Amino acid sequence: MKYLKLFESFEEGDESLSESSDLTSLSESIESICKKLNIRNWSVNSDGTVDVDGDVIIYNKGLTELPLKFGEVSGSFHCNYNKLTSLEGAPSRVGDNFSCEDNYLTTLEFAPIYVGGNFNCGWNKLTGLEGGPKEVDGGYICNHNALISLSGMPIKLGSGEFWVKISCYDNPIYEVYKLFLSHNDFIDSLDYNYLRGTNIVESRFQEALDELGIEMPESIPGYKYI
Repeated sequence: MKYLKLFESFEEGDESLSESSDLTSLSESIESICKKLNIRNWSVNSDGTVDVDGDVIIYNKGLTELPLKFGEVSGSFHCNYNKLTSLEGAPSRVGDNFSCEDNYLTTLEFAPIYVGGNFNCGWNKLTGLEGGPKEVDGGYICNHNALISLSGMPIKLGSGEFWVKISCYDNPIYEVYKLFLSHNDFIDSLDYNYLRGTNIVESRFQEALDELGIEMPESIPGYKYI
């Protein structure tokens, strides 16, 4: 969609924002984009970000970048099935679900800090989860990536479930994760700091497994013992 351009925010105190003509032009630009994307109940903050009272559904639009810089979205935010290489412009907080599934993302930088429902970043090109949300009240779906680490997981995961053992298959990290009987066991094992990208520090990994009574595998697909 060639008519969509990333909306650049303004620094607080920028004199251009104080000019009524600029404010009018800004609102007209946002209104035009929102109409084309059927985004309703929006408002502009002083920093130029756009809050939306409701859902933002902009999936399967052929987008290579997000068309606006969003602030808070009270409902769901779906930008899946596009051609995004960055989440720049994504809202900082989402009241319900957030999905950026099936894009070309290699990082979760600019993802929301808080997601009130499920967070879905599956079917991208992620090798880690750094930059992702700090708090997710629902499930966390990250299947079909290139994950070699789960670093960057939410500090708080609510009533939902971290969908790794269930639907985080087709990731190298799953070969390590599935050795453990529970998600908590895997998380605790990371205290041994045995992961080094696609390498595993054998002695530290052995200690982590021994504590749980798990037999050390001779090899792990996608990884090398060092």
